[in-house]
Amino acid sequence: MQLQKTGHTHKDLPLSKVIFIAAAAATLLPVVQPPIALLLGLALAQTTGNPFAHITPKITHWLLQLSVVGLGFGMNVHAALQAGKAGFLFTVISIAGTLLLGLITGRLLKIEKQTSHLIACGTAICGGSAIAAISPVIKAGEKQISVALGIIFLLNSLALFVFPAVGHWLNLSQQQFGMWSAIAIHDTSSVVGAANKYGETALQIATTVKLSRALWIMPVAFVTTLLFRNSNGKIKIPWFIGLFLLAMVLNTWVPAISTVGPLLVHSAKTALSLTLFLIGAGLTRQAFRGIGWQPLLQGVLLWVCISVGALMAILQLVK
Repeated sequence: MQLQKTGHTHKDLPLSKVIFIAAAAATLLPVVQPPIALLLGLALAQTTGNPFAHITPKITHWLLQLSVVGLGFGMNVHAALQAGKAGFLFTVISIAGTLLLGLITGRLLKIEKQTSHLIACGTAICGGSAIAAISPVIKAGEKQISVALGIIFLLNSLALFVFPAVGHWLNLSQQQFGMWSAIAIHDTSSVVGAANKYGETALQIATTVKLSRALWIMPVAFVTTLLFRNSNGKIKIPWFIGLFLLAMVLNTWVPAISTVGPLLVHSAKTALSLTLFLIGAGLTRQAFRGIGWQPLLQGVLLWVCISVGALMAILQLVK
């Protein structure tokens, strides 16, 4: 920016930063729902850009985790155990099936091994969190990680709009939709966003089942270590899941929490809108251009298979 021409002093914020901050602040308003927040971030990414791109990934990471923990204060342990038990079999079959299909499609499409495995893990378990946890295990490069994340976040964005629409079209119950979104939507942020749009019961089931899936990061990372013959890879443990469980326990058995619980849940949902805005702001044209058609095709194939397969199973088994 040339100060002579614009008349700005060094203390002035560039217009792009002002717009970005104003848009981020707008997502905290009750009228801005999570899908709209995501679209707003995506629109800025394609126009003015993200002037805070160097720090927003870290903010997004922590904000999502805090949002999930906050949602725990609105949940009951007994209901969560029931939802987790119902989703366990779906979880095991869908994760194993997706990883196997990812291996097959990766080889058929001649996709680089690390990239293919990251896409499969992101689809099978919990999107960007799984990619972040598995990438150091396989010593993935920055390019491989960014391609996998770009595909996952792109499909996440679509899921936030597609899943509630399909759920209403098929007249899915709250339990059916909660289970389906937890299994078939990649990232926790979009699972919570879609389920929250569908209903309170769907939100509770989806969050519980999704976080139980996230625990599978550890065994999958261990198997990955054997497959890639890498004994030095580090595994990132999702500690925030423990805090979510603690919040749920406190909400169930500590009466004093009931007074602040609703406020914490409301704050968590508000933070989720900001999280999705920041995710959208990271989906720049450069990120899309660097993906490549083979990895994108693999990501779409895996997502369609897990979505359709899980939906058919849930329609038959969950009422």
